[in-house]
Amino acid sequence: MHALTNLREFLEVLRVNNQLLTIDTPVDPSLEIAEIHRRVIAKGGPALLFTRVKDSKFPVVTNLFGTNHRLELAFGRRPLDFVRGLVDLVEHSMPPSLPTLWKARSLLTQGLHVGLKQVKTAPVLECCQRPARLSELPMLTSWHSDGGAFVTLPLVYTEHPDGLGHNLGMYRIQRYDDTTTGIHWQIHKGGGYHYFAAEQQNKALPLTLYIGGPPALMLAAIAPLPENIPELILASLLQGKKLRMVADPDGGHNLVAEAEFAIKGNVPPHLRRPEGPFGDHYGYNSLQHDYPVFQTTHLYHRKDAIYPATVVGRPKQEDYFIGDFLQDLLSPLFPLVMKGVIQLKTFGETGFHCLAAARVADRYPREAFAAGLRILGEGQLSLTKFLLVTDGSIDVAHFPRLWQHILERIQWDRDLFVFANVSQDTLDYTGPSVNKGSKAMMLGLGQAKCRDLPQEFTGSLPQQCSRPNVYLPGTLVVQGTSYADSPALAAELAQFPGVATWPVILLVDSTEAATCSLQEFLWTFFTRFEPAADIYGREQSVQRFHVGLQPPIVFDCRMKPWYTEILEVDAATKQKVDEKIDQMLPAQYR
Repeated sequence: MHALTNLREFLEVLRVNNQLLTIDTPVDPSLEIAEIHRRVIAKGGPALLFTRVKDSKFPVVTNLFGTNHRLELAFGRRPLDFVRGLVDLVEHSMPPSLPTLWKARSLLTQGLHVGLKQVKTAPVLECCQRPARLSELPMLTSWHSDGGAFVTLPLVYTEHPDGLGHNLGMYRIQRYDDTTTGIHWQIHKGGGYHYFAAEQQNKALPLTLYIGGPPALMLAAIAPLPENIPELILASLLQGKKLRMVADPDGGHNLVAEAEFAIKGNVPPHLRRPEGPFGDHYGYNSLQHDYPVFQTTHLYHRKDAIYPATVVGRPKQEDYFIGDFLQDLLSPLFPLVMKGVIQLKTFGETGFHCLAAARVADRYPREAFAAGLRILGEGQLSLTKFLLVTDGSIDVAHFPRLWQHILERIQWDRDLFVFANVSQDTLDYTGPSVNKGSKAMMLGLGQAKCRDLPQEFTGSLPQQCSRPNVYLPGTLVVQGTSYADSPALAAELAQFPGVATWPVILLVDSTEAATCSLQEFLWTFFTRFEPAADIYGREQSVQRFHVGLQPPIVFDCRMKPWYTEILEVDAATKQKVDEKIDQMLPAQYR
């Protein structure tokens, strides 16, 4: 497969494979492009190239990676095979010998193409704005509740002020004016660590914001790599070729030669401005908070630059497919980094951080617990809110089978661990305040099951509950009155005799909405409860400082008054797109 070294090469591949739809109808980057994108991705449709964008000379392309097929077109099997081969070499060929090195010669040859290559001229330097005119870029406003226009595929490059490596991450950028933006550096992220170190020294942190470039560069910025693992090297690996870099004539960071846009500047210490709101990938509105400010100095772009963007919101969106691809790519590394972890899956249906599952070794008593702690202490995985752990011979990516397997084996008085008063993902508003909350680990161990699970409901419900639905074995979904009206209902339900035989009960606002698909079940379940506040048992006991529960275990997954709004398209935008959709899209994508 030919290495794709820039965006337009990828677009040509998509065009040849009927995976690119060009839209010449005039469109507005405020709300309109995002709604068109959402309709197309919901139908499994192609990438979209908008050639006539209001108030900008730059075309916009979206939905580049919104199917598994397009990800395969971009990267093929080579990077996955390389990572697996590398892991196999480490596991079975250490210490290396001449025969093992000879056997791995193809892998080592590929390794010679991984790295950076300095060049003297580059397309990214073709045009320069000094000062930058950010208002000329077609940044998207995706939801009517958003606080402004955002770069939704930002590739944010920083270097540690003490020379301890670089970070390329995807941290959303809100445009304030022609020369300044907000930068949403979340906790537990590499760029945020760099800024913290610079701020401790009372120094501004140089920043380069890339928009567009090689497909590999975009995915490398999203990859949840351990700290100090260089993302530019991952980009080279994904690309299958050394990543070309060029010096900035004004000094500072070298630039990715094939980027579409490169915006240079600094983030001063101790300066904050309100950033947001923004409709995020959990499917809810994240609120306005104070974040650092990016002060630009100049902007480079290709003379024929194309502006790539994405749209996030209620799963499944484009980030779901990217996340799954990166998990497949990096999963062979997990056993090397985290001993005892055999398989690991984070679920894009829940926004990734809300739910993870692991298959682990349990060779000595409670080794599985130790493996779970390794996961909860590793990089971005430390933001996981709910972790399912088993030692069974089961594919943990298949949630229905995994959930049943665990419920058949869990000992509720010892195998559910809730860790209160810990950090929580910035975008998760189920906790008591921003960045604060709890997490839980749930174990289902052993080969033999301890119980059969009920699959039919024949009991009774409290007056404030209705519409029981056995969605999965042992799991009863029940509709209740609102949390605002009945905050104690979950605790009362756990005590109610008519449900005493059920291991798990989900208390929701709408049974129909929560059980219409596995996607909606997972999203409703895991994005609408906080472990330390919303799990109830019929009985609770404390032994050796461990809190044990007795079933039924009720998860209160109703919307709480302090939760932010569920993202929905506003009526005006829907009508605006409805009026022109027929002239833009073939019938199968509307």
